[in-house]
Amino acid sequence: MFAVVRTGGKQYRVAAGDKIAVEKLAGEAGDTIQLGDILLAGEGDSIADAATVKVSAEIIAQAKSEKVIVFKKRRRHNYRRRNGHRQQLTLLRIVSVGV
Repeated sequence: MFAVVRTGGKQYRVAAGDKIAVEKLAGEAGDTIQLGDILLAGEGDSIADAATVKVSAEIIAQAKSEKVIVFKKRRRHNYRRRNGHRQQLTLLRIVSVGV
């Protein structure tokens, strides 16, 4: 069975056993959480009622993504700004997708 869940403003297609990286969620490594915003669920070609489906996941780790460099420059004005950003992530293992 699979489900499409929304967390952190993004949508993920998940099934039992999948590992995904989402924007930071509260919790420690080893905790089990319920993903609440389920948009679609089904098995094979059939679609199930998404309101009755529950998706539970285990937090593997809290981590940071790769560094993104933000570089701003205005020509002929001697203006240069360099900045970096590392997004906080939560690594999840989907434990079960079902009713």
